[in-house]
Amino acid sequence: MNRCLWVNEKNEKYIKYHDEEWCEPKHNDKELYELLILESFQAGLSWECVLNKRKAFRKAYDNFDIDKVINYDSSKINELLNNKDIIRNKLKVNASITNSKVFKDIVKEYGSFNNYIWSFTNNKVLYLDYEIIKNDLSDKISKDLIKRGMKFVGTTIIYSYLQAIGIINSHHKNCFKYKEDLWKKD
Repeated sequence: MNRCLWVNEKNEKYIKYHDEEWCEPKHNDKELYELLILESFQAGLSWECVLNKRKAFRKAYDNFDIDKVINYDSSKINELLNNKDIIRNKLKVNASITNSKVFKDIVKEYGSFNNYIWSFTNNKVLYLDYEIIKNDLSDKISKDLIKRGMKFVGTTIIYSYLQAIGIINSHHKNCFKYKEDLWKKD
């Protein structure tokens, strides 16, 4: 079975992520939240690195219970920074708490994060070239999130996030998930 070129065929987690999750439209705020936090940890690293630690992140971050995360104190932050099973970057850990608070503010403003994030494309999936790493859409969303106070949400991270949540579908034309009749250039 042919997959996108970036998939490490020796990593079952990566294969499963590609085959079952990547570029699949997501509308559940809990999923959208988890992926946004995980993507922010990707900055400067590979997604495979983050994905390999996903289970540990879920445990460390109270299964991504946003109401718990927004209340993390210095004791919990130290616990996270000493957890060898996750990415222990102080700036990213602190940003994850800040980003959680901003996420919650967006939910209050829009009714759901789903309403906010999908409004940028009028609820449409974009079929774009797999080699693109950012575009006007990721620039716009990144700027808005940064303006709201989020960190580690640059345009490349946001583009990757948009792929993860299915707003952007970038399967390579040789991949079994590629949909030729829907694909078009941006």
